[in-house]
Amino acid sequence: MRMFVGSNLERRLAAGDFAVTAEVGPPRGPDPADVKKKAGILRGVADAYNVTDNQTAVVRMSSIAASKILLQEGLEPVMQIVCRDRNRIAIQSDLLGAWALGIRNVLCLSGDHQSAGAGGKLKGHPGAKNVYDIDSIQLISVVKGLRDGAVQEGGDSISPAAPFFIGAAWTPLGPPEKFRTIRLAKKINAGANFIQTQAVYDIKRFAEAVRRAEDMGLTDRAAILPGIIVPRSAGMLKYMNANVPGIEVPEEMIRRMKNAADPKIEGIEITLELIDAVKNLSGIKGVHLQAIEAEELLPDIIRSAGLLPRPRIY
Repeated sequence: MRMFVGSNLERRLAAGDFAVTAEVGPPRGPDPADVKKKAGILRGVADAYNVTDNQTAVVRMSSIAASKILLQEGLEPVMQIVCRDRNRIAIQSDLLGAWALGIRNVLCLSGDHQSAGAGGKLKGHPGAKNVYDIDSIQLISVVKGLRDGAVQEGGDSISPAAPFFIGAAWTPLGPPEKFRTIRLAKKINAGANFIQTQAVYDIKRFAEAVRRAEDMGLTDRAAILPGIIVPRSAGMLKYMNANVPGIEVPEEMIRRMKNAADPKIEGIEITLELIDAVKNLSGIKGVHLQAIEAEELLPDIIRSAGLLPRPRIY
């Protein structure tokens, strides 16, 4: 595997180890203590930590700032950057700034539509104007140009180059599923080095999607890390199944959570079963874990899954 930037995540995957990434959502306010608290909980349990970029279209501390705080706390960030809020000029400016701050992993995303932020207790900004000057596939190409060609999207050169380890998202069970594999191929052809998927609960269907990707040679060209969101209630699973594109939760799993004497314990058991299942799939190089404001659950889950301590990288 060719090395691009030598980040911890890149070296872990190059070594052939089963990688672990976890998510750190920035706060909806400016207090860095919120990020530092999560860093303290998750320190040492993963190889890199995703910092979301205004997820669900709700305003939060910038992913660049939160990523820098994680770096200062000794955690390696995967900085997410979305196309929803910036044109190509602002995106490239942010990328250059992120590199100057020591950020080396970036995950290129389209971004949730602004209407996603309205609901529940949060008003969000449903009237905000989206940008989408470029899409996520073009964004990958832009980042690759900054890294491999030391050139901006418009053709102007930069010095030095800004090398990033480039990630992308895959929603394998989003309809139509076969098209999703073709779109994955486009992202890898554009320059994606690692792939983090939408949350996986239907292992049988996910395995079929991975098999299609493997048949196209995609799993040899980019490291695929399936996402798993720790379920905490039947209602949570039902909501994601009904409202989050590409998340398919088997009815049996929802009933299992509904009938559980302790949904929290049951959710941890389900998570461990899912980790074990994806570990045994051909073409899978790691796992991306999310607990969504319940980060304290992840260290014991990762330990119980046999993924701690993380192997040393030489």
